[in-house]
Amino acid sequence: MPMSQRPLPVLYRNGSVYSPADPFATAMLVDGGTVAWVGTEHAAANLTGPDVRTVDLDGALITPGFVDAHTHTTETGIALGSLDLTSCRSLQELLRAVSTASAAGASTILGFGWDESQWPEKRVPTAAELDRAGDGALVYLVRADIHSAVVSGTLAAGLGLSAVDGWSDGFVVRAAHEAARQATRSLTVDQRRSYQQAALLHAASRGYVALTEMAAPHIAPREDLETLLSIDGPNHELPLPEVIPYWAELTTSRAGVRELMQGFGGRLAGLAGDLNADGSIGSRTAALREPYSDDPGSQGTLYLSDDEVAAHLLATTEEGVQAGFHVIGDAGLDLVLRGLERTAQQLGVEEVRRARHRLEHVELADDAAIASLVHFGVAVSGQPVFDALWGVDGGLYHQRLGERSGGMNRFASFLSAGVLVALGSDSPVTPLDPWASVRACLRHSTASENISARAAFIAHTRASWRLSGRSPMMGQLAPGTPASFAVWKVDELMVQTPDNRVQSWSTDPRAGTPLLPALDTENAPLCLETVHDGKRLYAADGFQNE
Repeated sequence: MPMSQRPLPVLYRNGSVYSPADPFATAMLVDGGTVAWVGTEHAAANLTGPDVRTVDLDGALITPGFVDAHTHTTETGIALGSLDLTSCRSLQELLRAVSTASAAGASTILGFGWDESQWPEKRVPTAAELDRAGDGALVYLVRADIHSAVVSGTLAAGLGLSAVDGWSDGFVVRAAHEAARQATRSLTVDQRRSYQQAALLHAASRGYVALTEMAAPHIAPREDLETLLSIDGPNHELPLPEVIPYWAELTTSRAGVRELMQGFGGRLAGLAGDLNADGSIGSRTAALREPYSDDPGSQGTLYLSDDEVAAHLLATTEEGVQAGFHVIGDAGLDLVLRGLERTAQQLGVEEVRRARHRLEHVELADDAAIASLVHFGVAVSGQPVFDALWGVDGGLYHQRLGERSGGMNRFASFLSAGVLVALGSDSPVTPLDPWASVRACLRHSTASENISARAAFIAHTRASWRLSGRSPMMGQLAPGTPASFAVWKVDELMVQTPDNRVQSWSTDPRAGTPLLPALDTENAPLCLETVHDGKRLYAADGFQNE
């Protein structure tokens, strides 16, 4: 690029910079796609001049950009434009929302986010109730965990769902749910691109520089991920967060692994993600060792066999490819651990560790299972907001599991044992809101599983890059690292610890620890700008527009 066209270095000053290079930093110089310098306000004064563009932070905080360790981009885009049912607090409220959409002329009503465990009725709507509320419209409403849905009788009749496994008077799981979901996801390439772009733009406005896409053939066809990978990243015409792609397709041979990894432009991080070993707690499809407390006749569903899990792990490990599974229940975790043991017996435990396998969710794990994860070098992608939503007293976890609910989402136990933990949202299951994830780690429903804001923040930035095999330089701000960061308007900065027995915060910079936003103030951190590899992805109205 000719010197006359090269962007000027940018000097951010008069704020705070979260940097391991200088915990007292108030300024940062960015040159192209690289952080060139971090330091104090006094030193920053010597860097100003006509060849440097200066941004006055006015007290704002710069942090490394967030990386979501588990997302579904197209589904997030669809959810952003669909009926939001997360605020429904009763069955009647949900039915009124459907009636309102029908009255507005909708012939197909898509909705997301309902959770009957919070309703006084403690039941889902029937197909007939949805028919009446929708006045003939085709209705498909996905539960908060996305592992089940309710559908109207008109939609069910057209698809013949009453004869499919998983049908129960409008409530659909397993094969019936997959059939309903696929019927409502018949999209053109342009429609997919529009939904994906909307989701990525939304993510950028929340301080994300990258999303880990958990694609799978049972979620969407290959073209969905291919389309997504054609628009992501800061170097495209419209700069967007980077996509870290996984493809969750079962394999049985090394040749099959090589063929899949050569697809998608050779960009796959691994054959992992939502390759479902089991289902979800909310839909009672997570596989448990003991029956559900509120359904003694059920222990959930295992979607894969021992042989299938072992074959997938053996083939990927031999090729040095990261594999993984969606695992929520303890019996589902047992299934995967048996597969890891069989693989280690054939190839040796060091080969298993070298492959850096990962598991999604891992919500119910005892100490022995955690020790096994450490033994095999397996990382965990967790979602803290699950606990914030469903781990409360009398909440979904307690309803489904009783006393066992105290052993859910054991982030502190994972970390203390040495498990690599990365954090995400599972969007659209929970919103793209990184500070909500950090806050949830500070306020775990089981106090002993709290972790510090710093540990949670690292798990949502550096660890997410590391989990996908990216450079250890990613996810931190220091001279020579990529210029991938977000700028935040915050009420207050502090150091926050997870121990409720002692003072949990400090605003004294002499502590020598980089400060993070206080997450118990009136206002949540507000994203002012997001930059990835030196390219601006988002800027709030009025923030230093060029």
